[in-house]
Amino acid sequence: MYKWLNERLDLDRFNKKFLRKAFPVHPTYFFGEIALFSFIILVITGIYLLFGYEASSKLVEVGSQKLPAAYASILAINAQPLGMIIRYVHHFAAHLFLASIMLHLFRVYFSRSDKKPREINWWIGLLLLGSAIFASFSGYLLPYDAFSVTATNIGYYLASQIPWIGHSLANFVFNGAFPSPGVLPRFFAYHVVIMPLIISLLLGAHLIIMVKQKHTQPKENKKDYEGSILGIPLWPQQTTLMIFLFLITFGFLFIIASFYPVHPSQYFGPPTNSTPMVKPDWYFLWIYGLLKIIPNTFVIHLSKSAVIDPESIGGIIIPSIIMLFIVLVPILSKSNQPTYYMETPKSHPVRFAFGIAFISFFITLSVVAYQENIGLSISFSRILAFLIPVLSWIISYALAKNKKTSKG
Repeated sequence: MYKWLNERLDLDRFNKKFLRKAFPVHPTYFFGEIALFSFIILVITGIYLLFGYEASSKLVEVGSQKLPAAYASILAINAQPLGMIIRYVHHFAAHLFLASIMLHLFRVYFSRSDKKPREINWWIGLLLLGSAIFASFSGYLLPYDAFSVTATNIGYYLASQIPWIGHSLANFVFNGAFPSPGVLPRFFAYHVVIMPLIISLLLGAHLIIMVKQKHTQPKENKKDYEGSILGIPLWPQQTTLMIFLFLITFGFLFIIASFYPVHPSQYFGPPTNSTPMVKPDWYFLWIYGLLKIIPNTFVIHLSKSAVIDPESIGGIIIPSIIMLFIVLVPILSKSNQPTYYMETPKSHPVRFAFGIAFISFFITLSVVAYQENIGLSISFSRILAFLIPVLSWIISYALAKNKKTSKG
């Protein structure tokens, strides 16, 4: 059979060119693979949920109650033997997808693997992160319970705060003023068709460029193997590791979903006029904390239709500025020399310090989001949001600089 196929498809050439591709061995490389596996799990579980979900807010009779069709379909999925746990696996896979993309980007940043010639893949990675965040946000509304409607309404309000174009843009994305009758079908299309397609294309482009440019690898490989990749071949060693990691990822998500049920739609109930207390998921939590520490009196009227207020500053302007700096990371790099090996933090103390300060900034704001629960005043929260990132920068710079000097 192999001989017959080889005569027609030239499998020997395919094996030599692709299946023998070397993969460097380093534990941080698994972050990218976990992101890929999480997306595959999202697709598999999403297909299962697709068969039982109805993307409509029209009222249907369930027993003696009239409920939105989307909410009623979620209750029906929960009542299936595996419906609820697959919903939870889908939920946690989305979180793992986002977390692994972020960890992968941190690995690339701290090892300076975003330098020439890998700038394009850095930007593709950022597009992947943005697409994953929007895909998660669009899926947030689909249960159409009181919690998800309230949380999505906050997103609509923040989008409408963009000066000049906010209301038009928000109405376009949400198919009218929220909650419009057409918002569920629109978000269903985002979540099930448009974003998975975009993410698949970005993942494909990312992998093709990675194969073309080859992996960066640990710097110690440079001593004896400069100019070549030291690692294990794709087939069978790397493939075996990938299958093992995929099964571990799937099993881990099932265990978490079994012991930590999240977002019980039947507890929140269908949308009502009352507004439940909601806090965003961890990847939006820092914005919630940022909104808390911006003074309410800070308002600038640019025109009759454009006002810069705390919501537009914390929800739009500051996040946009931060994202701009992240996009410019490869361009701001001082070195134009191509990189093929991972670099250590001590090689670039300033860059390392900014990375640690950036992480501490987001963690601090995420904690500030719970300031009323843990007894922090707003004034003290503002001090922490400034002081902790600054101290983190100073300490991490000193540690990296000290290691560099000691080695020198």
